[in-house]
Amino acid sequence: MRIGILGTGTLATALATAWTRAGHDISIAGRSPQRTDAAANMSGAHARQLPDIADHADVVLLCVHWEGITDILTAAGAPAGTLAGKPLIDPTNAVDHGIGVLRTDPGRAIAHHVADLAPGAHVVKALHLFPSTQWTTPAPAPVTVAMCGDDPEAVEIVGSLVRDIGGIPAVLGGLDRARQLEEVAGFVITLAFAAVDPQSAIPAVAQPLPQP
Repeated sequence: MRIGILGTGTLATALATAWTRAGHDISIAGRSPQRTDAAANMSGAHARQLPDIADHADVVLLCVHWEGITDILTAAGAPAGTLAGKPLIDPTNAVDHGIGVLRTDPGRAIAHHVADLAPGAHVVKALHLFPSTQWTTPAPAPVTVAMCGDDPEAVEIVGSLVRDIGGIPAVLGGLDRARQLEEVAGFVITLAFAAVDPQSAIPAVAQPLPQP
């Protein structure tokens, strides 16, 4: 599958590397040509310019700091509809560094902002909880990747891409659940910066709970 990545940071490069290893055709672009070339060389992806990503991708990953979302989507032509009809993966956490407090308005997720900036794109919230090393270092067991989105086909496509890099997709529902997923990220970040293992704060469930 052709995957276009908007962003050249650590997570973007790690996912580009993992998907390249899985046999996908990856294009990567950022605002700095130098960083784009470096990320492409490190991951095995094709270096592209931002306006060209849509033409070389069936799926797009938006992977930048939350404050850069508007600029990079605009540079990629998303407000003009270049990403319409494509799954758009959003792993963004709009939180204060080291604190975990969401910077979005109450009841609103950064994924909704992404959807507003990319009309017609099928936004899927996913891959926002684990550090980049999760996708470049073999894990002893697969991890669960919580995700949500409104378009069933887009959710299925993103789920298959999650499986390709060693994750197990767990779909919570539509994009109205994105705020909840982002709050979980804030919870994890807060505990981690307090030197507390977030897993120790979550009850272990031996088996699926019975349905009511």
